[in-house]
Amino acid sequence: MKIIDVQTTLIVVPRDPPISDATALRMTAGGYCFVHLRTDEGIEGLGMSAPSRALRAVIEHDLKDILLGADPFDIEGLWQDMFWRVRGFGRKGLAFQAISAVDIALWDLKAKALGLPLYKLLGPCRASTPIYGSGGWTSYTDSELIDEQLSYVQRGMTRVKMKVGMDFGTRPEADVRRVAAVRRALGDEVELYIDANNGYTAKQAIGLGRRFEEYGIGWYEEPVLADDLDGLARIAAALTVPIATGEHEYTKHGFKDLLSRGAADIAQPDVGRVGGVTEWMKVAHLADAFNIPVASHAYQLVHLHLALATPNMQVVECLGTVEAADRIVFTEFPEPAGPDWTPDPTKLGLGLELDPHAISTYAID
Repeated sequence: MKIIDVQTTLIVVPRDPPISDATALRMTAGGYCFVHLRTDEGIEGLGMSAPSRALRAVIEHDLKDILLGADPFDIEGLWQDMFWRVRGFGRKGLAFQAISAVDIALWDLKAKALGLPLYKLLGPCRASTPIYGSGGWTSYTDSELIDEQLSYVQRGMTRVKMKVGMDFGTRPEADVRRVAAVRRALGDEVELYIDANNGYTAKQAIGLGRRFEEYGIGWYEEPVLADDLDGLARIAAALTVPIATGEHEYTKHGFKDLLSRGAADIAQPDVGRVGGVTEWMKVAHLADAFNIPVASHAYQLVHLHLALATPNMQVVECLGTVEAADRIVFTEFPEPAGPDWTPDPTKLGLGLELDPHAISTYAID
């Protein structure tokens, strides 16, 4: 079997109203850059990453020639070829998101060719995975915040996440007030995670972290800039609440630095950034060697499969804004409801198909 065609579809779904977190203000759209790998046997693999024209250009102009004519089962070799192709301009960031999208498509294709769901190909160690409802944007009013967090609980989820670090960390009292309000609304039985999206300084994060601990938070995510490994290590050493981070880290090499420096109590690789399924699984095993649990970031319809094959998986994020886009983009997918989530065992690969109406309505170029 050979890859005979590589195509991309860029779908941008508007968000109305826009959303904000600590350091990203007015995010007006979601969506995906999809990769379609077609073979001479009529099997197609689907992969995805962020909805970026520049990312799409990397796939079409820098990676496509590596893939054409290749055996799609040679995933590790193709990954290495793509890695070295972008060596000079993309060992992190945009180019690696392009590699991630292609790699996801390769794994989807391989699972379909073998007549298996992706999680079965990877080798599951559990039948379902814990999940949490994620949102709590800083642009929400207090009542909108509480209503959204409670909506996850009403769907049977026993874990939720909200944002702190309002306006680049300049409104700490508002952060504490909102955490207290959500805790009161949820009661003590629901696990509450908080995410500062890089919004604080290390010393500020430690002081606020001690106040947040009073509300029984389950983890404290990205309290400082993702590149501030020394700051993350200081915060992790000073607080009892686990520090979660890694969504902005790339490759096993980046996670090796993160974990060896004691900068994370929970590793959060993102399959759309870290290097696809190939590198995500390596990072998960690396974290396991450090006795560190994994909690995925976004891309829940892919992470659902990876989680079942990851012994040290703690929980899968079900991001509400991503779910809203997924309901538009895909024809169907298993409903994330209850404390745990299970893939459809009858669907091959990722089990995802693009909705033709979404393509005609939201595809760019």
